[in-house]
Amino acid sequence: MAAHQDTVFSRFRLDGRTALVTGAGGGIGEGIAFAMAEAGAKLVLVGRNPDPLETLAKRIETAGLGQAQVRLCDVRNNEAVRGMIGALPALDILVNNAGTNIPGPFLEVSEENFDAIMTLNTRASFFVAQAAVKKMLEDPARAAKGGAIINVSSQMGHVGSPNRTVYCMSKHGLEGLTKAMALELVPHRIRVNSLAPTFVETPLVQRIVDTPEKRNFLVSRIPMGEMAQVEDVVGAAVFLASPAAAMITGTCLLVDGGWTAQ
Repeated sequence: MAAHQDTVFSRFRLDGRTALVTGAGGGIGEGIAFAMAEAGAKLVLVGRNPDPLETLAKRIETAGLGQAQVRLCDVRNNEAVRGMIGALPALDILVNNAGTNIPGPFLEVSEENFDAIMTLNTRASFFVAQAAVKKMLEDPARAAKGGAIINVSSQMGHVGSPNRTVYCMSKHGLEGLTKAMALELVPHRIRVNSLAPTFVETPLVQRIVDTPEKRNFLVSRIPMGEMAQVEDVVGAAVFLASPAAAMITGTCLLVDGGWTAQ
């Protein structure tokens, strides 16, 4: 690293930094976690199911990327979140990735589904970020080191869509949180940005886009003509976490194939 510290490529490295990724057991979270390990970060993998987390930790270790810590935690439980994050030796990067969606017509949304989406996508993201920032600020060198928070949002945090009223609401809220946090945390040199993908080929999306008609409709709305792959998203996350993005805060990086440009 020292031999290349003046190159542009070195600024995309995350060596010596600890990154916590929620929802790391699959999909976008798994991809981001592995990519950050490739960039040199020490990983804390958070989720509710131990099996995929242990499998990912083994992949990271087998690839020679160091050891990843596995932390079982339901991020909807604020007390558990505070305890888990507070016990970490250090934290420099948070990827607020855990989320869900339960599509349905506006007039048929139940209170149960409303609460499930808002609790995980917005409320949990707020309190995970709060606990993470408190941990980051325990480091007296934080202002010199800097820090990064990435809220994994969605293109639906910028537009509307039928049958996704609550999901859009939750992600618009996350975009507002990102901007307000960024301004408040500037004195501590903790940057806060959101990452907003289009529909990505993940198990969650595959459960929702479960017919050829639904898939064709969604793809028709993406100017680039295809759904995204996890690999299309992870580089943006590494960039936002890295020194290469040192002057970027309070904004959103859209990885949407042109959806919101229409």
